Amino acid sequence: MEISLIRHGRSLLNDNQRKNCEEFKEWVNDYNSNGVIEENDFPHTTQQKVAHAKVFITSDLKRSIDSARLLRNNPYMITDPLFREVEMPIPSTKLLNIKVSPQMWSVLFRCMWFSGYSNNSESYKHAKLRSKRAANQLIEYAERYHTVVVVGHGFFNMLIAKELLTRGWEGKKIKNSKHWSVSSYTLQ
Repeated sequence: MEISLIRHGRSLLNDNQRKNCEEFKEWVNDYNSNGVIEENDFPHTTQQKVAHAKVFITSDLKRSIDSARLLRNNPYMITDPLFREVEMPIPSTKLLNIKVSPQMWSVLFRCMWFSGYSNNSESYKHAKLRSKRAANQLIEYAERYHTVVVVGHGFFNMLIAKELLTRGWEGKKIKNSKHWSVSSYTLQ
């Protein structure tokens, strides 16, 4: 049995201008509603996993769905919000109107999230519980169909991978987080 986790492609949103906290909230909304850049080719391993998958799953976010369609010219896929990315806990205040790049805000808020801050977003604890449910579902599919591919997101794929490793599946402890990368986990 094999479960492969693929990170979606690069977003069409290429706005890297410095933003204050409120502007970053808008940037996140734009990021979630944009598709992905169409690539000419994909990593060979990713293509192989997609070609052999009996079950093909995406989150319900546009970048995941669009990535899946680019990877596999087959309209049948399972789209499930269970596999959506964990949101960032963006504070309600302006934070002194500090302006930094979206990448810097992302790092800051993700660190805060790992530290227990979850302002109006799913907590780390709840995300781990959701990743257990996602792993259960993937294992059920793998038991029935043997090969499963998820086109998902960096942080949530990481949580699923940790859960699979905890349950005795074999694969990389540190998964590749590049766009279009695949990390596979097997159980004999």
